[in-house]
Amino acid sequence: MDTGRRRCYLKAKMKIKMGIDFLMTVLLLLLMSYQITGQKLHEWFGTGMLVLFLLHNILNIRWYGSLFKGKYTLLRTMQTLINISVLISMLCLGFSGIVLSRHIFAGLPIQGPMATARTMHLAASYWGFVLMSIHLGFHWSMVLGLFRRLCNRKKTPAAFVWLMCFIAIFIAGYGAYCFHKENILSYMFLKQEFVFFDFEQSAVSVFAGYITMMGLWVFIGFYTVKGLRKITSQSRRKE
Repeated sequence: MDTGRRRCYLKAKMKIKMGIDFLMTVLLLLLMSYQITGQKLHEWFGTGMLVLFLLHNILNIRWYGSLFKGKYTLLRTMQTLINISVLISMLCLGFSGIVLSRHIFAGLPIQGPMATARTMHLAASYWGFVLMSIHLGFHWSMVLGLFRRLCNRKKTPAAFVWLMCFIAIFIAGYGAYCFHKENILSYMFLKQEFVFFDFEQSAVSVFAGYITMMGLWVFIGFYTVKGLRKITSQSRRKE
């Protein structure tokens, strides 16, 4: 393959990857909003999420081949742990979701302990939400780079940077409030084994809550990467 064709191929592959990642982000928010979507749509969205997750892994299959190659810095170790944790949570969600299915997979001869599947699905869904949001935060610099290219700007004005920082802090702060208010940690660590949904809550309120909670963990992931890169850079200078 010549250089021009390879460049076009890589661009097309990157666009497909970003499209899949965007759809997965949207589906993740829809899946967390069970009280808005209901059981049947929840299953369809979950099936779509599983298919997209498989495609995401196929397109990034080289990552698995590089696991046992090269040096592990603190940043690479953290990224690997997050990626493997996301994989485990998705496998747990896929299995438990099929066992609990009342619509799409109800006719399949797959049986399992319903109580165990329900507990697994509860914990894995909230862990998956947090871990996938951190994973997105780890790659947020790519999103910012794309935004700059779309705006045709090589350098972002300082005033705009400060405005975006203020908005990011506000979103993360409100996300932390929602995270505490919704008692998410109790579901993650199974202190509560049943989710009490407020079915009278408006769709706007539900989505705003989960978008800001996602923003909180994206914020944490993004600045964790920046901090770890700075630590790695300083340690290399000392060497």
